[in-house]
Amino acid sequence: MLLADIGGTNARFAVLSGAECGPVAHIAVAGHARFADALARYLRETKGRLDAAVLAVAGVVAAGRCALTNNPWVVDAAELCAEFGFGSVRLVNDFEAIAWALPHLSGGHLYRIGGGDAAKDAPMAVLGPGTGLGVAAFVPYAGGLVLCSEGGHATLPVTSPREEAVIAQLRQRFGHVSAERALSGPGLENLYNAIAALDGVTVPARDAAAISRAACAGECAVSRAALDMFCALLGDVAGNIALTFGARGGVYIAGGIVPRLHDELTRSAFRTRFEGKGRMRSYVEPIPVSVVMHEDPAFLGLQGLAHAVLQQS
Repeated sequence: MLLADIGGTNARFAVLSGAECGPVAHIAVAGHARFADALARYLRETKGRLDAAVLAVAGVVAAGRCALTNNPWVVDAAELCAEFGFGSVRLVNDFEAIAWALPHLSGGHLYRIGGGDAAKDAPMAVLGPGTGLGVAAFVPYAGGLVLCSEGGHATLPVTSPREEAVIAQLRQRFGHVSAERALSGPGLENLYNAIAALDGVTVPARDAAAISRAACAGECAVSRAALDMFCALLGDVAGNIALTFGARGGVYIAGGIVPRLHDELTRSAFRTRFEGKGRMRSYVEPIPVSVVMHEDPAFLGLQGLAHAVLQQS
């Protein structure tokens, strides 16, 4: 069975044979006009027949189809069955797959940022800044169920005049400013450019990775301010998600950005903002937050979903 995690920047593929998941291959989205082109490239390098597929996609899944939010690809289960001969193709949201993985993450895959012990049999929430911002929750009920969401597109909260001024800059560009507009790779770039414009500072063009490097090296005050605001806003949003899902089983941060910056997150205002929920402070204070350090956590969840598909067939 084919497993895949299809994001805004990369598509990742692996083959599940029995209980064993093979190595994960990474293919850049930018090099292929269609998802089918990237899949065909992978399949040319894969030996053996693949009878079915379970695909995690970064976007809204409806009727077996997904137009990805942050790249131009469309993934359609019926079209893939017709073109590649799969007997079945199941699409799930990418953070649905990661949420299914949460109960299977071990201590070595997690970097803890505050809080106490996770409440037993309580929901767990995951959010992940990457090309976009994914949000989902795992509920340990009757074998487990996952609540998918588009929480990354909820309106971004702010708690200070400085942040409001930055968000006002972004409103001029985007109109509605969602959490994803600040809490993603492009979002960090948005904060950097908005802070520079607000302060009347000329800065070189930098992508998210360059902003992070310049901030950590102390080479650019605007980069430092952007990364600090990113971490603080992430704490606010993570705390809101904890309250929304009742995630006393823990909040997990995945995605492509934060695992590289876990030390920065620890030193930042993240935890203070996570717990700063007024009358609900005592509710969120004990909730543990963990950065997911596993390189491909979606595949842990995809394996479980794949076995469920096999049992149903």
